[in-house]
Amino acid sequence: MKIKICGIKDVSTALAIVEYGADAIGLVFADSKRKIDMESAIEIVKELPDFVMKVGVFVNETKEEMERIASCIGLTHLQLHGDETPEFCQTFAMPIIKALSIKHKNDLEKIKQYPCESILLDGPKGRYRGGNGEAFDWNLLQSEDLQSKQFILAGGLHEENVQEAIQRINPYMVDVSSGVETEGKKDLNKIKSFIEKVKITALEEK
Repeated sequence: MKIKICGIKDVSTALAIVEYGADAIGLVFADSKRKIDMESAIEIVKELPDFVMKVGVFVNETKEEMERIASCIGLTHLQLHGDETPEFCQTFAMPIIKALSIKHKNDLEKIKQYPCESILLDGPKGRYRGGNGEAFDWNLLQSEDLQSKQFILAGGLHEENVQEAIQRINPYMVDVSSGVETEGKKDLNKIKSFIEKVKITALEEK
């Protein structure tokens, strides 16, 4: 079970979450209270081990700008939270994670349309396209929805509900942002507890 902590904005937090056992960090370049500047992102990625996924989060950005940012910073994946089409996602050479906001059952039909290896299932859209801290109804997911893709579960996850999420859905990765924050800032104690809960639950599920 892989773990991604999204919305990282400084080197010390990034290094701490890797030490705790996170597999991926998310750097937000879209309109968000967690948006990061290029200089800070470069400093973070420079300090991270090679095995850590460095995911850039974008919303309706141009292909040219995303590729420029990815090259300058050293991103390994692009996570797209906007209205990007399946055809657009196919134009990239690097791995794409397509995020889908789930509110109704028919939102899951989009899974089949995208060629991306990884699909992120997020909560309903709020002020921002991600990081709103709201879970979708996990009962909407059926086993047939979860075939042939690497699913990343996001939206409203925190230490108290991630065990149930893993047991019910068994995703490839869990992704958390607001669920490990206190007063809008990343809380290292919450991050550590979240990661420990995920790892314990994953072992129990084997």
